[in-house]
Amino acid sequence: MDALIAAADSALRTLFSRHRPARPCPVIPADETRLEPAQKKEAAALMRVNHVGEVCAQALYTAQALATRNPALKAHFQKAAAEETDHLAWTEERLAELGDRTSALNPLWYAGAFGLGLLAGRLGDAVSLGFVVETERQVEAHLQSHLERLPAQDHASRAIVVQMKEDEARHADEAQHAGGVTLPAPARALMRAAARVMTTTAHYI
Repeated sequence: MDALIAAADSALRTLFSRHRPARPCPVIPADETRLEPAQKKEAAALMRVNHVGEVCAQALYTAQALATRNPALKAHFQKAAAEETDHLAWTEERLAELGDRTSALNPLWYAGAFGLGLLAGRLGDAVSLGFVVETERQVEAHLQSHLERLPAQDHASRAIVVQMKEDEARHADEAQHAGGVTLPAPARALMRAAARVMTTTAHYI
């Protein structure tokens, strides 16, 4: 019961609280960002997608921590979730600076990701860790595509995405070293398809 209450609390905090990062935002104040209206709109859409990704990360890690019976692995998932909170705060703040909003469908994204995380956890710790590896590898590639699409002069957004990409790569490596297995090709393809639906929708809504 305590674990369920903690999971519910995490969901409410993720979806409705203002987030405070443990680390300072990687934006360098001297790198002033000047964007045309169209560039600002595109940057905001990309950062909204990234914010949705962090909402999903919170849901996944919370569900996986709930599912495992291994105390060390539970602590691993909780630590990763705490680090991902930085990303949640940074993207949220950047969206506000761009004069835009987070996705209206965040509760839906959270619920879907939580269900996937719980399913992965129920399939065993090795599969659960493998799910993290594949998720983070796909997110890393996704963030690289955003670096290629963000306006060159949007130093603020780009600095955030660069740091996020580094952190996601580290999370994937840590999960792999902890015993994550390679997921079957159909599972990886299904994850890519689901992510495509989410990113395409969140770009606008």
